[in-house]
Amino acid sequence: MSRYNILVATIILFSGLNSHAQKGWINLFNGKDLIDWNIKIAKHNYNDNYGNTFYVENGLMKVKYDGYENFDKQYGHIFYKKPYSYYLLKIEYRFVGEQAKGGEGWAWRNSGAMLHCQDPATMLKDQNFPISVEGQLLGGNGKDERPTGNVCTPGTTIEIKDNLFTPHCLNSTSKTYHGDQWVTAEFLVLGDSVIKHIINGDTVLTYTKPKIGGGDVANFDPKVKEDGKALTGGYISLQSESHPIEFRTVKLFDLQPYAKDEKKLGKVLKSLGKE
Repeated sequence: MSRYNILVATIILFSGLNSHAQKGWINLFNGKDLIDWNIKIAKHNYNDNYGNTFYVENGLMKVKYDGYENFDKQYGHIFYKKPYSYYLLKIEYRFVGEQAKGGEGWAWRNSGAMLHCQDPATMLKDQNFPISVEGQLLGGNGKDERPTGNVCTPGTTIEIKDNLFTPHCLNSTSKTYHGDQWVTAEFLVLGDSVIKHIINGDTVLTYTKPKIGGGDVANFDPKVKEDGKALTGGYISLQSESHPIEFRTVKLFDLQPYAKDEKKLGKVLKSLGKE
């Protein structure tokens, strides 16, 4: 094949990949309603959207607490209807307003994208958090450093540079985002091999080998918490932790078709700008 033909073939290949990268996104949030989502709020039954905590307005998924007299550790999570294993998740979020009365100090401008979650239908009524790996979302107070895109581990463990990480949370290297500005958080999840947190285009945290184990989750069904079991996939959820937050984008690129072909996976990640 001539150099010209090789060049043309390469252009066609990457044009196709870029086109696929554009078309391959799945909008988990449709901008209209929560029909594809399930809700679990601590101290309430499955799919009881207590106080209308999660709702849609003006094309945004919103989390509010107008219906709460006191937050009282009623941590909530809204789960997309199906599980995933290999994917790139993209979220655009912003914190707004004032924290709910009774919210914990650490929960001020605090939310998260929960990855590899247990099936929400298996959560007990009083369970506080799903067994999962959390991509923590934090907002700044206008003066102090407070990175976002951190990792927390409710009922799970991870490895950092091949070493078991046992504390509950680890800060990322992200900048602090003050005020009510929109922030883009992406999470590249490749089964139980590697997870990367990407904030406004910068990779700020990488870890490997998520497993069930550890603490920081309460009132769970012991049959569900199989310590030592590799987390190869699971549900995706967004948190309500007492501070109002809005999401305008929640979309996913499913990488499962490339999970067993490193070459193809690499090409697709390159086309997505996430090598």
